[in-house]
Amino acid sequence: MRVATGLSVVVLASAGIGHSVLSSLDADLGRVDPFKDMKNRPRAGHGMNILLVGTDGRDRITEAERRRYRLGGAPCHCTDTIMIVHISEDRERASVVSLPRDSYAVTPAHTDAVTGKRHHAHPLKLNAAYAEGGPQLTVRTVEQMTRVKIDHYLEVDFVSFMKTVDELGGVKICTAQPLKDSYTGLDLAPGTHTLTGGQALQYVRARHVDGAADLGRMKRQQRFLAALVDRATSSGVLFNPLKFRDVTRAVLGSVRADKGFGTGELLDLGRAMRNFSPSSSEFTTVPIGQVAYAVNGIGSTVKWDPARAEALFERLREDRPLAAAHRTGGSSTPPTRVEVDPQQVRVQVENGTTTAGLGKRVDTALRATGFRTTGVPVNAARHDVRRTVVSYDPRWDRSARSLAAALPGSELRAVKGQGPVLKVIVGGDFRNVRTVRAEEPARAAAPVVRGNEVACPS
Repeated sequence: MRVATGLSVVVLASAGIGHSVLSSLDADLGRVDPFKDMKNRPRAGHGMNILLVGTDGRDRITEAERRRYRLGGAPCHCTDTIMIVHISEDRERASVVSLPRDSYAVTPAHTDAVTGKRHHAHPLKLNAAYAEGGPQLTVRTVEQMTRVKIDHYLEVDFVSFMKTVDELGGVKICTAQPLKDSYTGLDLAPGTHTLTGGQALQYVRARHVDGAADLGRMKRQQRFLAALVDRATSSGVLFNPLKFRDVTRAVLGSVRADKGFGTGELLDLGRAMRNFSPSSSEFTTVPIGQVAYAVNGIGSTVKWDPARAEALFERLREDRPLAAAHRTGGSSTPPTRVEVDPQQVRVQVENGTTTAGLGKRVDTALRATGFRTTGVPVNAARHDVRRTVVSYDPRWDRSARSLAAALPGSELRAVKGQGPVLKVIVGGDFRNVRTVRAEEPARAAAPVVRGNEVACPS
């Protein structure tokens, strides 16, 4: 989301624009010291690691913009988006790893940024580290979780995001499915769209397009980053000193960075990345082990898959391209491809027959193929249901289609206001649950995509 602007700071320096244009960057950048007094840090690897965070700051958004782009409410002063951007040592590749904001984390011992109170290590959601200990606790927590040493820190907000997109003349996004979110006001028909700053903000903030919630939003954020890179590198702005100056001013007016990230670093990086393009970038999300991991006093969190996450971060530490790491299952029958990952779909099973234990059998089978069932099936109001029904809120229609694919012959039934939990009413026609996997078969073995793979067709 807003983090796209942080990467644009790096990308927009890639033309090797002269020092005269960039000489005022140090003065424009807000400064923060996230590395103060930090000890026992991970060993430095090769390349450069930037922690890129998007904050929920909306203090300088106008009232008209608040209404138009559904930005009501008070800012939470937390990191709404967190990414590690790794720039390879040879400056020929950028690897972007999204960290879910609700990730289960354990902070190191620290002092509260607001109260000054000393805290022992304790669990929380990753995005809450910012509110409790500011950029420093955020960096320390990420380093502790990943064992990746963070070299630089960039923090951006709503304002810098919107202004940057507008200065670039908009960013092109394409979608095969309609995208509608009543919370942010996003409403895109299938096709290609050039989004202005405010529209782009709606696109990257949307969490209620379907049952994928924050995980789906991260994929859209990555798609937008790739589109932003494409726009910046193909529009000629990098080689137009005046336009480049206007864009960088839009970005830097509301960006905070560590004290070591300045004009010299941007120029060095820019000269090395002169030929950067979307195909030079790769995007992924940290592997998830459990989507709804309940923690007392914290709520539902996202727990990483420890082995696969470690393998991913090891590649960052070793400055290698991100690896393919996808479980394909042991069935000899290829799984059916669906739009939404089963792990992102919540399901309540109801037994609509007189067959004892059928609800439990269906619940167990759906959970085995990845769906987030309640684990507590119930009896339906009717016990003479002939055809299995998937009941769903129209806002989660893509999730419903994924669930229906796992239940051959089932009927889809839209129920307005049902909410994000889908309902399966098992009928007498039930025979089996089919194994399904998220679509994108060309990349099924690797949840890592290159920027040019998600760009709109020319």
